[in-house]
Parts: sequence; structure tokens; C-alpha cells
Amino acid sequence: MEKQTFSIPNISCGHCVMTIKHELSELEGVKATEGSPENKSIAVEWEAPATLEAIRALLKEINYPAE
Repeated sequence: MEKQTFSIPNISCGHCVMTIKHELSELEGVKATEGSPENKSIAVEWEAPATLEAIRALLKEINYPAE
């Protein structure tokens, strides 16, 4: 299992975090997502078939690109 924290400047509130968690949960292989509106970050745990590239692409697609 892999884990990474992403810095996402577009996060402005708890609703943003919930949207990201909902969208990432639909990506096969994503096991857990935790977010912090205060830190503007999301921590994601995943395993195959999910990949770092797929997670980054999905975040960009839903208008929450990771830095």
C-alpha cells in the first residue's frame, strides 16, 4: 500500500474535502482519504490498480489539482 499527502491550494472548506474524498473513493484501489481544509491538503492511501498518476489526473479533472 502506498500513501502520499497532496497539497491542494483550491481547498477552501470542508465541502471541498468531502467532494475530493467522494471522487477519489470511486477510483479502484483507493483505500483511504483524509483531508484538511486548514492545511489545504489531502492524504491518500492506495494500492493497485490505482496509481499516483491516476490520482493526480483525477484531482486535476475535478478542478483540485495537486501541487
